[in-house]
Amino acid sequence: MIATSGNKRTSEVGVVLVTHGVFGKTLLEAAITVLGPQMNCQAVGVDVNLGVDETMDSIRRAIRSVETGKGVVALTDLFGGSPTTMSLSLMKSENLEVITGVNLPMLVATLQSRKMEIDAVAEKAKAAGIQGIKVAGAMLRKKTKK
Repeated sequence: MIATSGNKRTSEVGVVLVTHGVFGKTLLEAAITVLGPQMNCQAVGVDVNLGVDETMDSIRRAIRSVETGKGVVALTDLFGGSPTTMSLSLMKSENLEVITGVNLPMLVATLQSRKMEIDAVAEKAKAAGIQGIKVAGAMLRKKTKK
């Protein structure tokens, strides 16, 4: 787990990446390279060698450690995968929104919009994630035809 521990006095939506293996940790490191250090943000990797209870405890601890009173967005990698399923199971007990399909544009937009309300952060994250997906070759071929 990578943590950029937070200043609890900062009123912003917390962010937890919950992914298979070290994907979330690596994605968070890339976002920090782009944006600089981030507060109230952690990555938890789901390891098949660990028990479900141990992993759930790690996710729950991460959520609670980044919560500043505005809620937490959990960014997961694969809808239907263990990281998403585990995160979804915590929505009843935590002030949590879960967004699947995390990519770097989604994470950067999430981190940049954390002063907003959690629902608005979630919409920004979704839009940026979708907008960040391009078939570059097709776009370039279109431009050369004009």
